[in-house]
Amino acid sequence: MATRNYQSIGEVLVSVKTEFPDITISKIRFLESEGLIDPERTPSGYRKFYEKDVDRLRAILRMQRDEYLPLKVIKDRLFEHDSLDGQAVGAPVQPEEIEPDEELAEAPTGLQMSIEEMSAATGVDRERIRELQSFGLVNEHGPDGAKYYDGDDYIVLSIVKDFFRFGVEPRHLTMYKHFEEREAAFFESIVLPQLRQRNPEARRNAGTSLTELAKASRKLKQALLRTNLRQHLT
Repeated sequence: MATRNYQSIGEVLVSVKTEFPDITISKIRFLESEGLIDPERTPSGYRKFYEKDVDRLRAILRMQRDEYLPLKVIKDRLFEHDSLDGQAVGAPVQPEEIEPDEELAEAPTGLQMSIEEMSAATGVDRERIRELQSFGLVNEHGPDGAKYYDGDDYIVLSIVKDFFRFGVEPRHLTMYKHFEEREAAFFESIVLPQLRQRNPEARRNAGTSLTELAKASRKLKQALLRTNLRQHLT
């Protein structure tokens, strides 16, 4: 299956929110209405943000934040730069493409989103998020009156929405939570001698060991699942 090389507006919100905490979907749409960004659309009308579109958005937001420029000046700068070389302002040099290896996506650090923002970013409706929270699969953080969901919640919601397509309910997913709690306790017991040391190097080694154990666990679970489903997969 071909890898999707663009992001939805919700995914863009997540990718830039750590650097620009005040960004909202409404603001992204506003910048589009003002002609500063111009994402493609799918036949059904959904926005498709390619890497160049996200780079352009970041550049606009940086000019607003760091230089306090009005939109008209920003638009003039963009037009001038586009006329020169057709590149989005501030587009960084792209790193070498990394081959995907079905690795779990890294949770965005510093991400803080309201339930409305999280719902828009992941496509999981608020009622489902609340239900998942009641089973401990996602959690609100922060003090009363300023509750938010973080990057780990975003990753969980992005995954479980694939289950919902098959009619799976949040209560069915609690088996994963219970299993992972036991597995986490098991892994912690393995590296406990390192964790007890005050030596920073030993604690770093413990973190590396946990990462390697998690990778080995994922591979083993995939292999055992294929074994158990083999008669249906052939």
